[in-house]
Amino acid sequence: MFRIDYVGSAPYLSCTPSVVHHRLCSSDRFLVLSSDGLYQYFSNEEVVAHVTWFIENVPEGDPAQYLVAELLFRAAEKNGMDFHELLDIPHGDRRKYHDDVSVMVVSLEGRIWRSSG
Repeated sequence: MFRIDYVGSAPYLSCTPSVVHHRLCSSDRFLVLSSDGLYQYFSNEEVVAHVTWFIENVPEGDPAQYLVAELLFRAAEKNGMDFHELLDIPHGDRRKYHDDVSVMVVSLEGRIWRSSG
């Protein structure tokens, strides 16, 4: 089951965003905006590698949806179940197995993809 390792004092939620400044360079191709649920299963480097691979190999596809699907595969595996077994669990109950996640991939060439799971 999904467990939160953080044991602290209130407030448990903060409206203070995590902000990173990055000067764009010619090799930058996309921007990934997501909730923290994505990073419970992926490192920054893994996210970049997955999106890069997906955009190069499935140019008409949706990299945000791909990341969410990969996260769900990892969550199912971590919890000893099949991907489809995890999807059969109602959304409210599925919270026991993985954090909610929202992902937006913005191509610096003009496309935007959004997905959540």
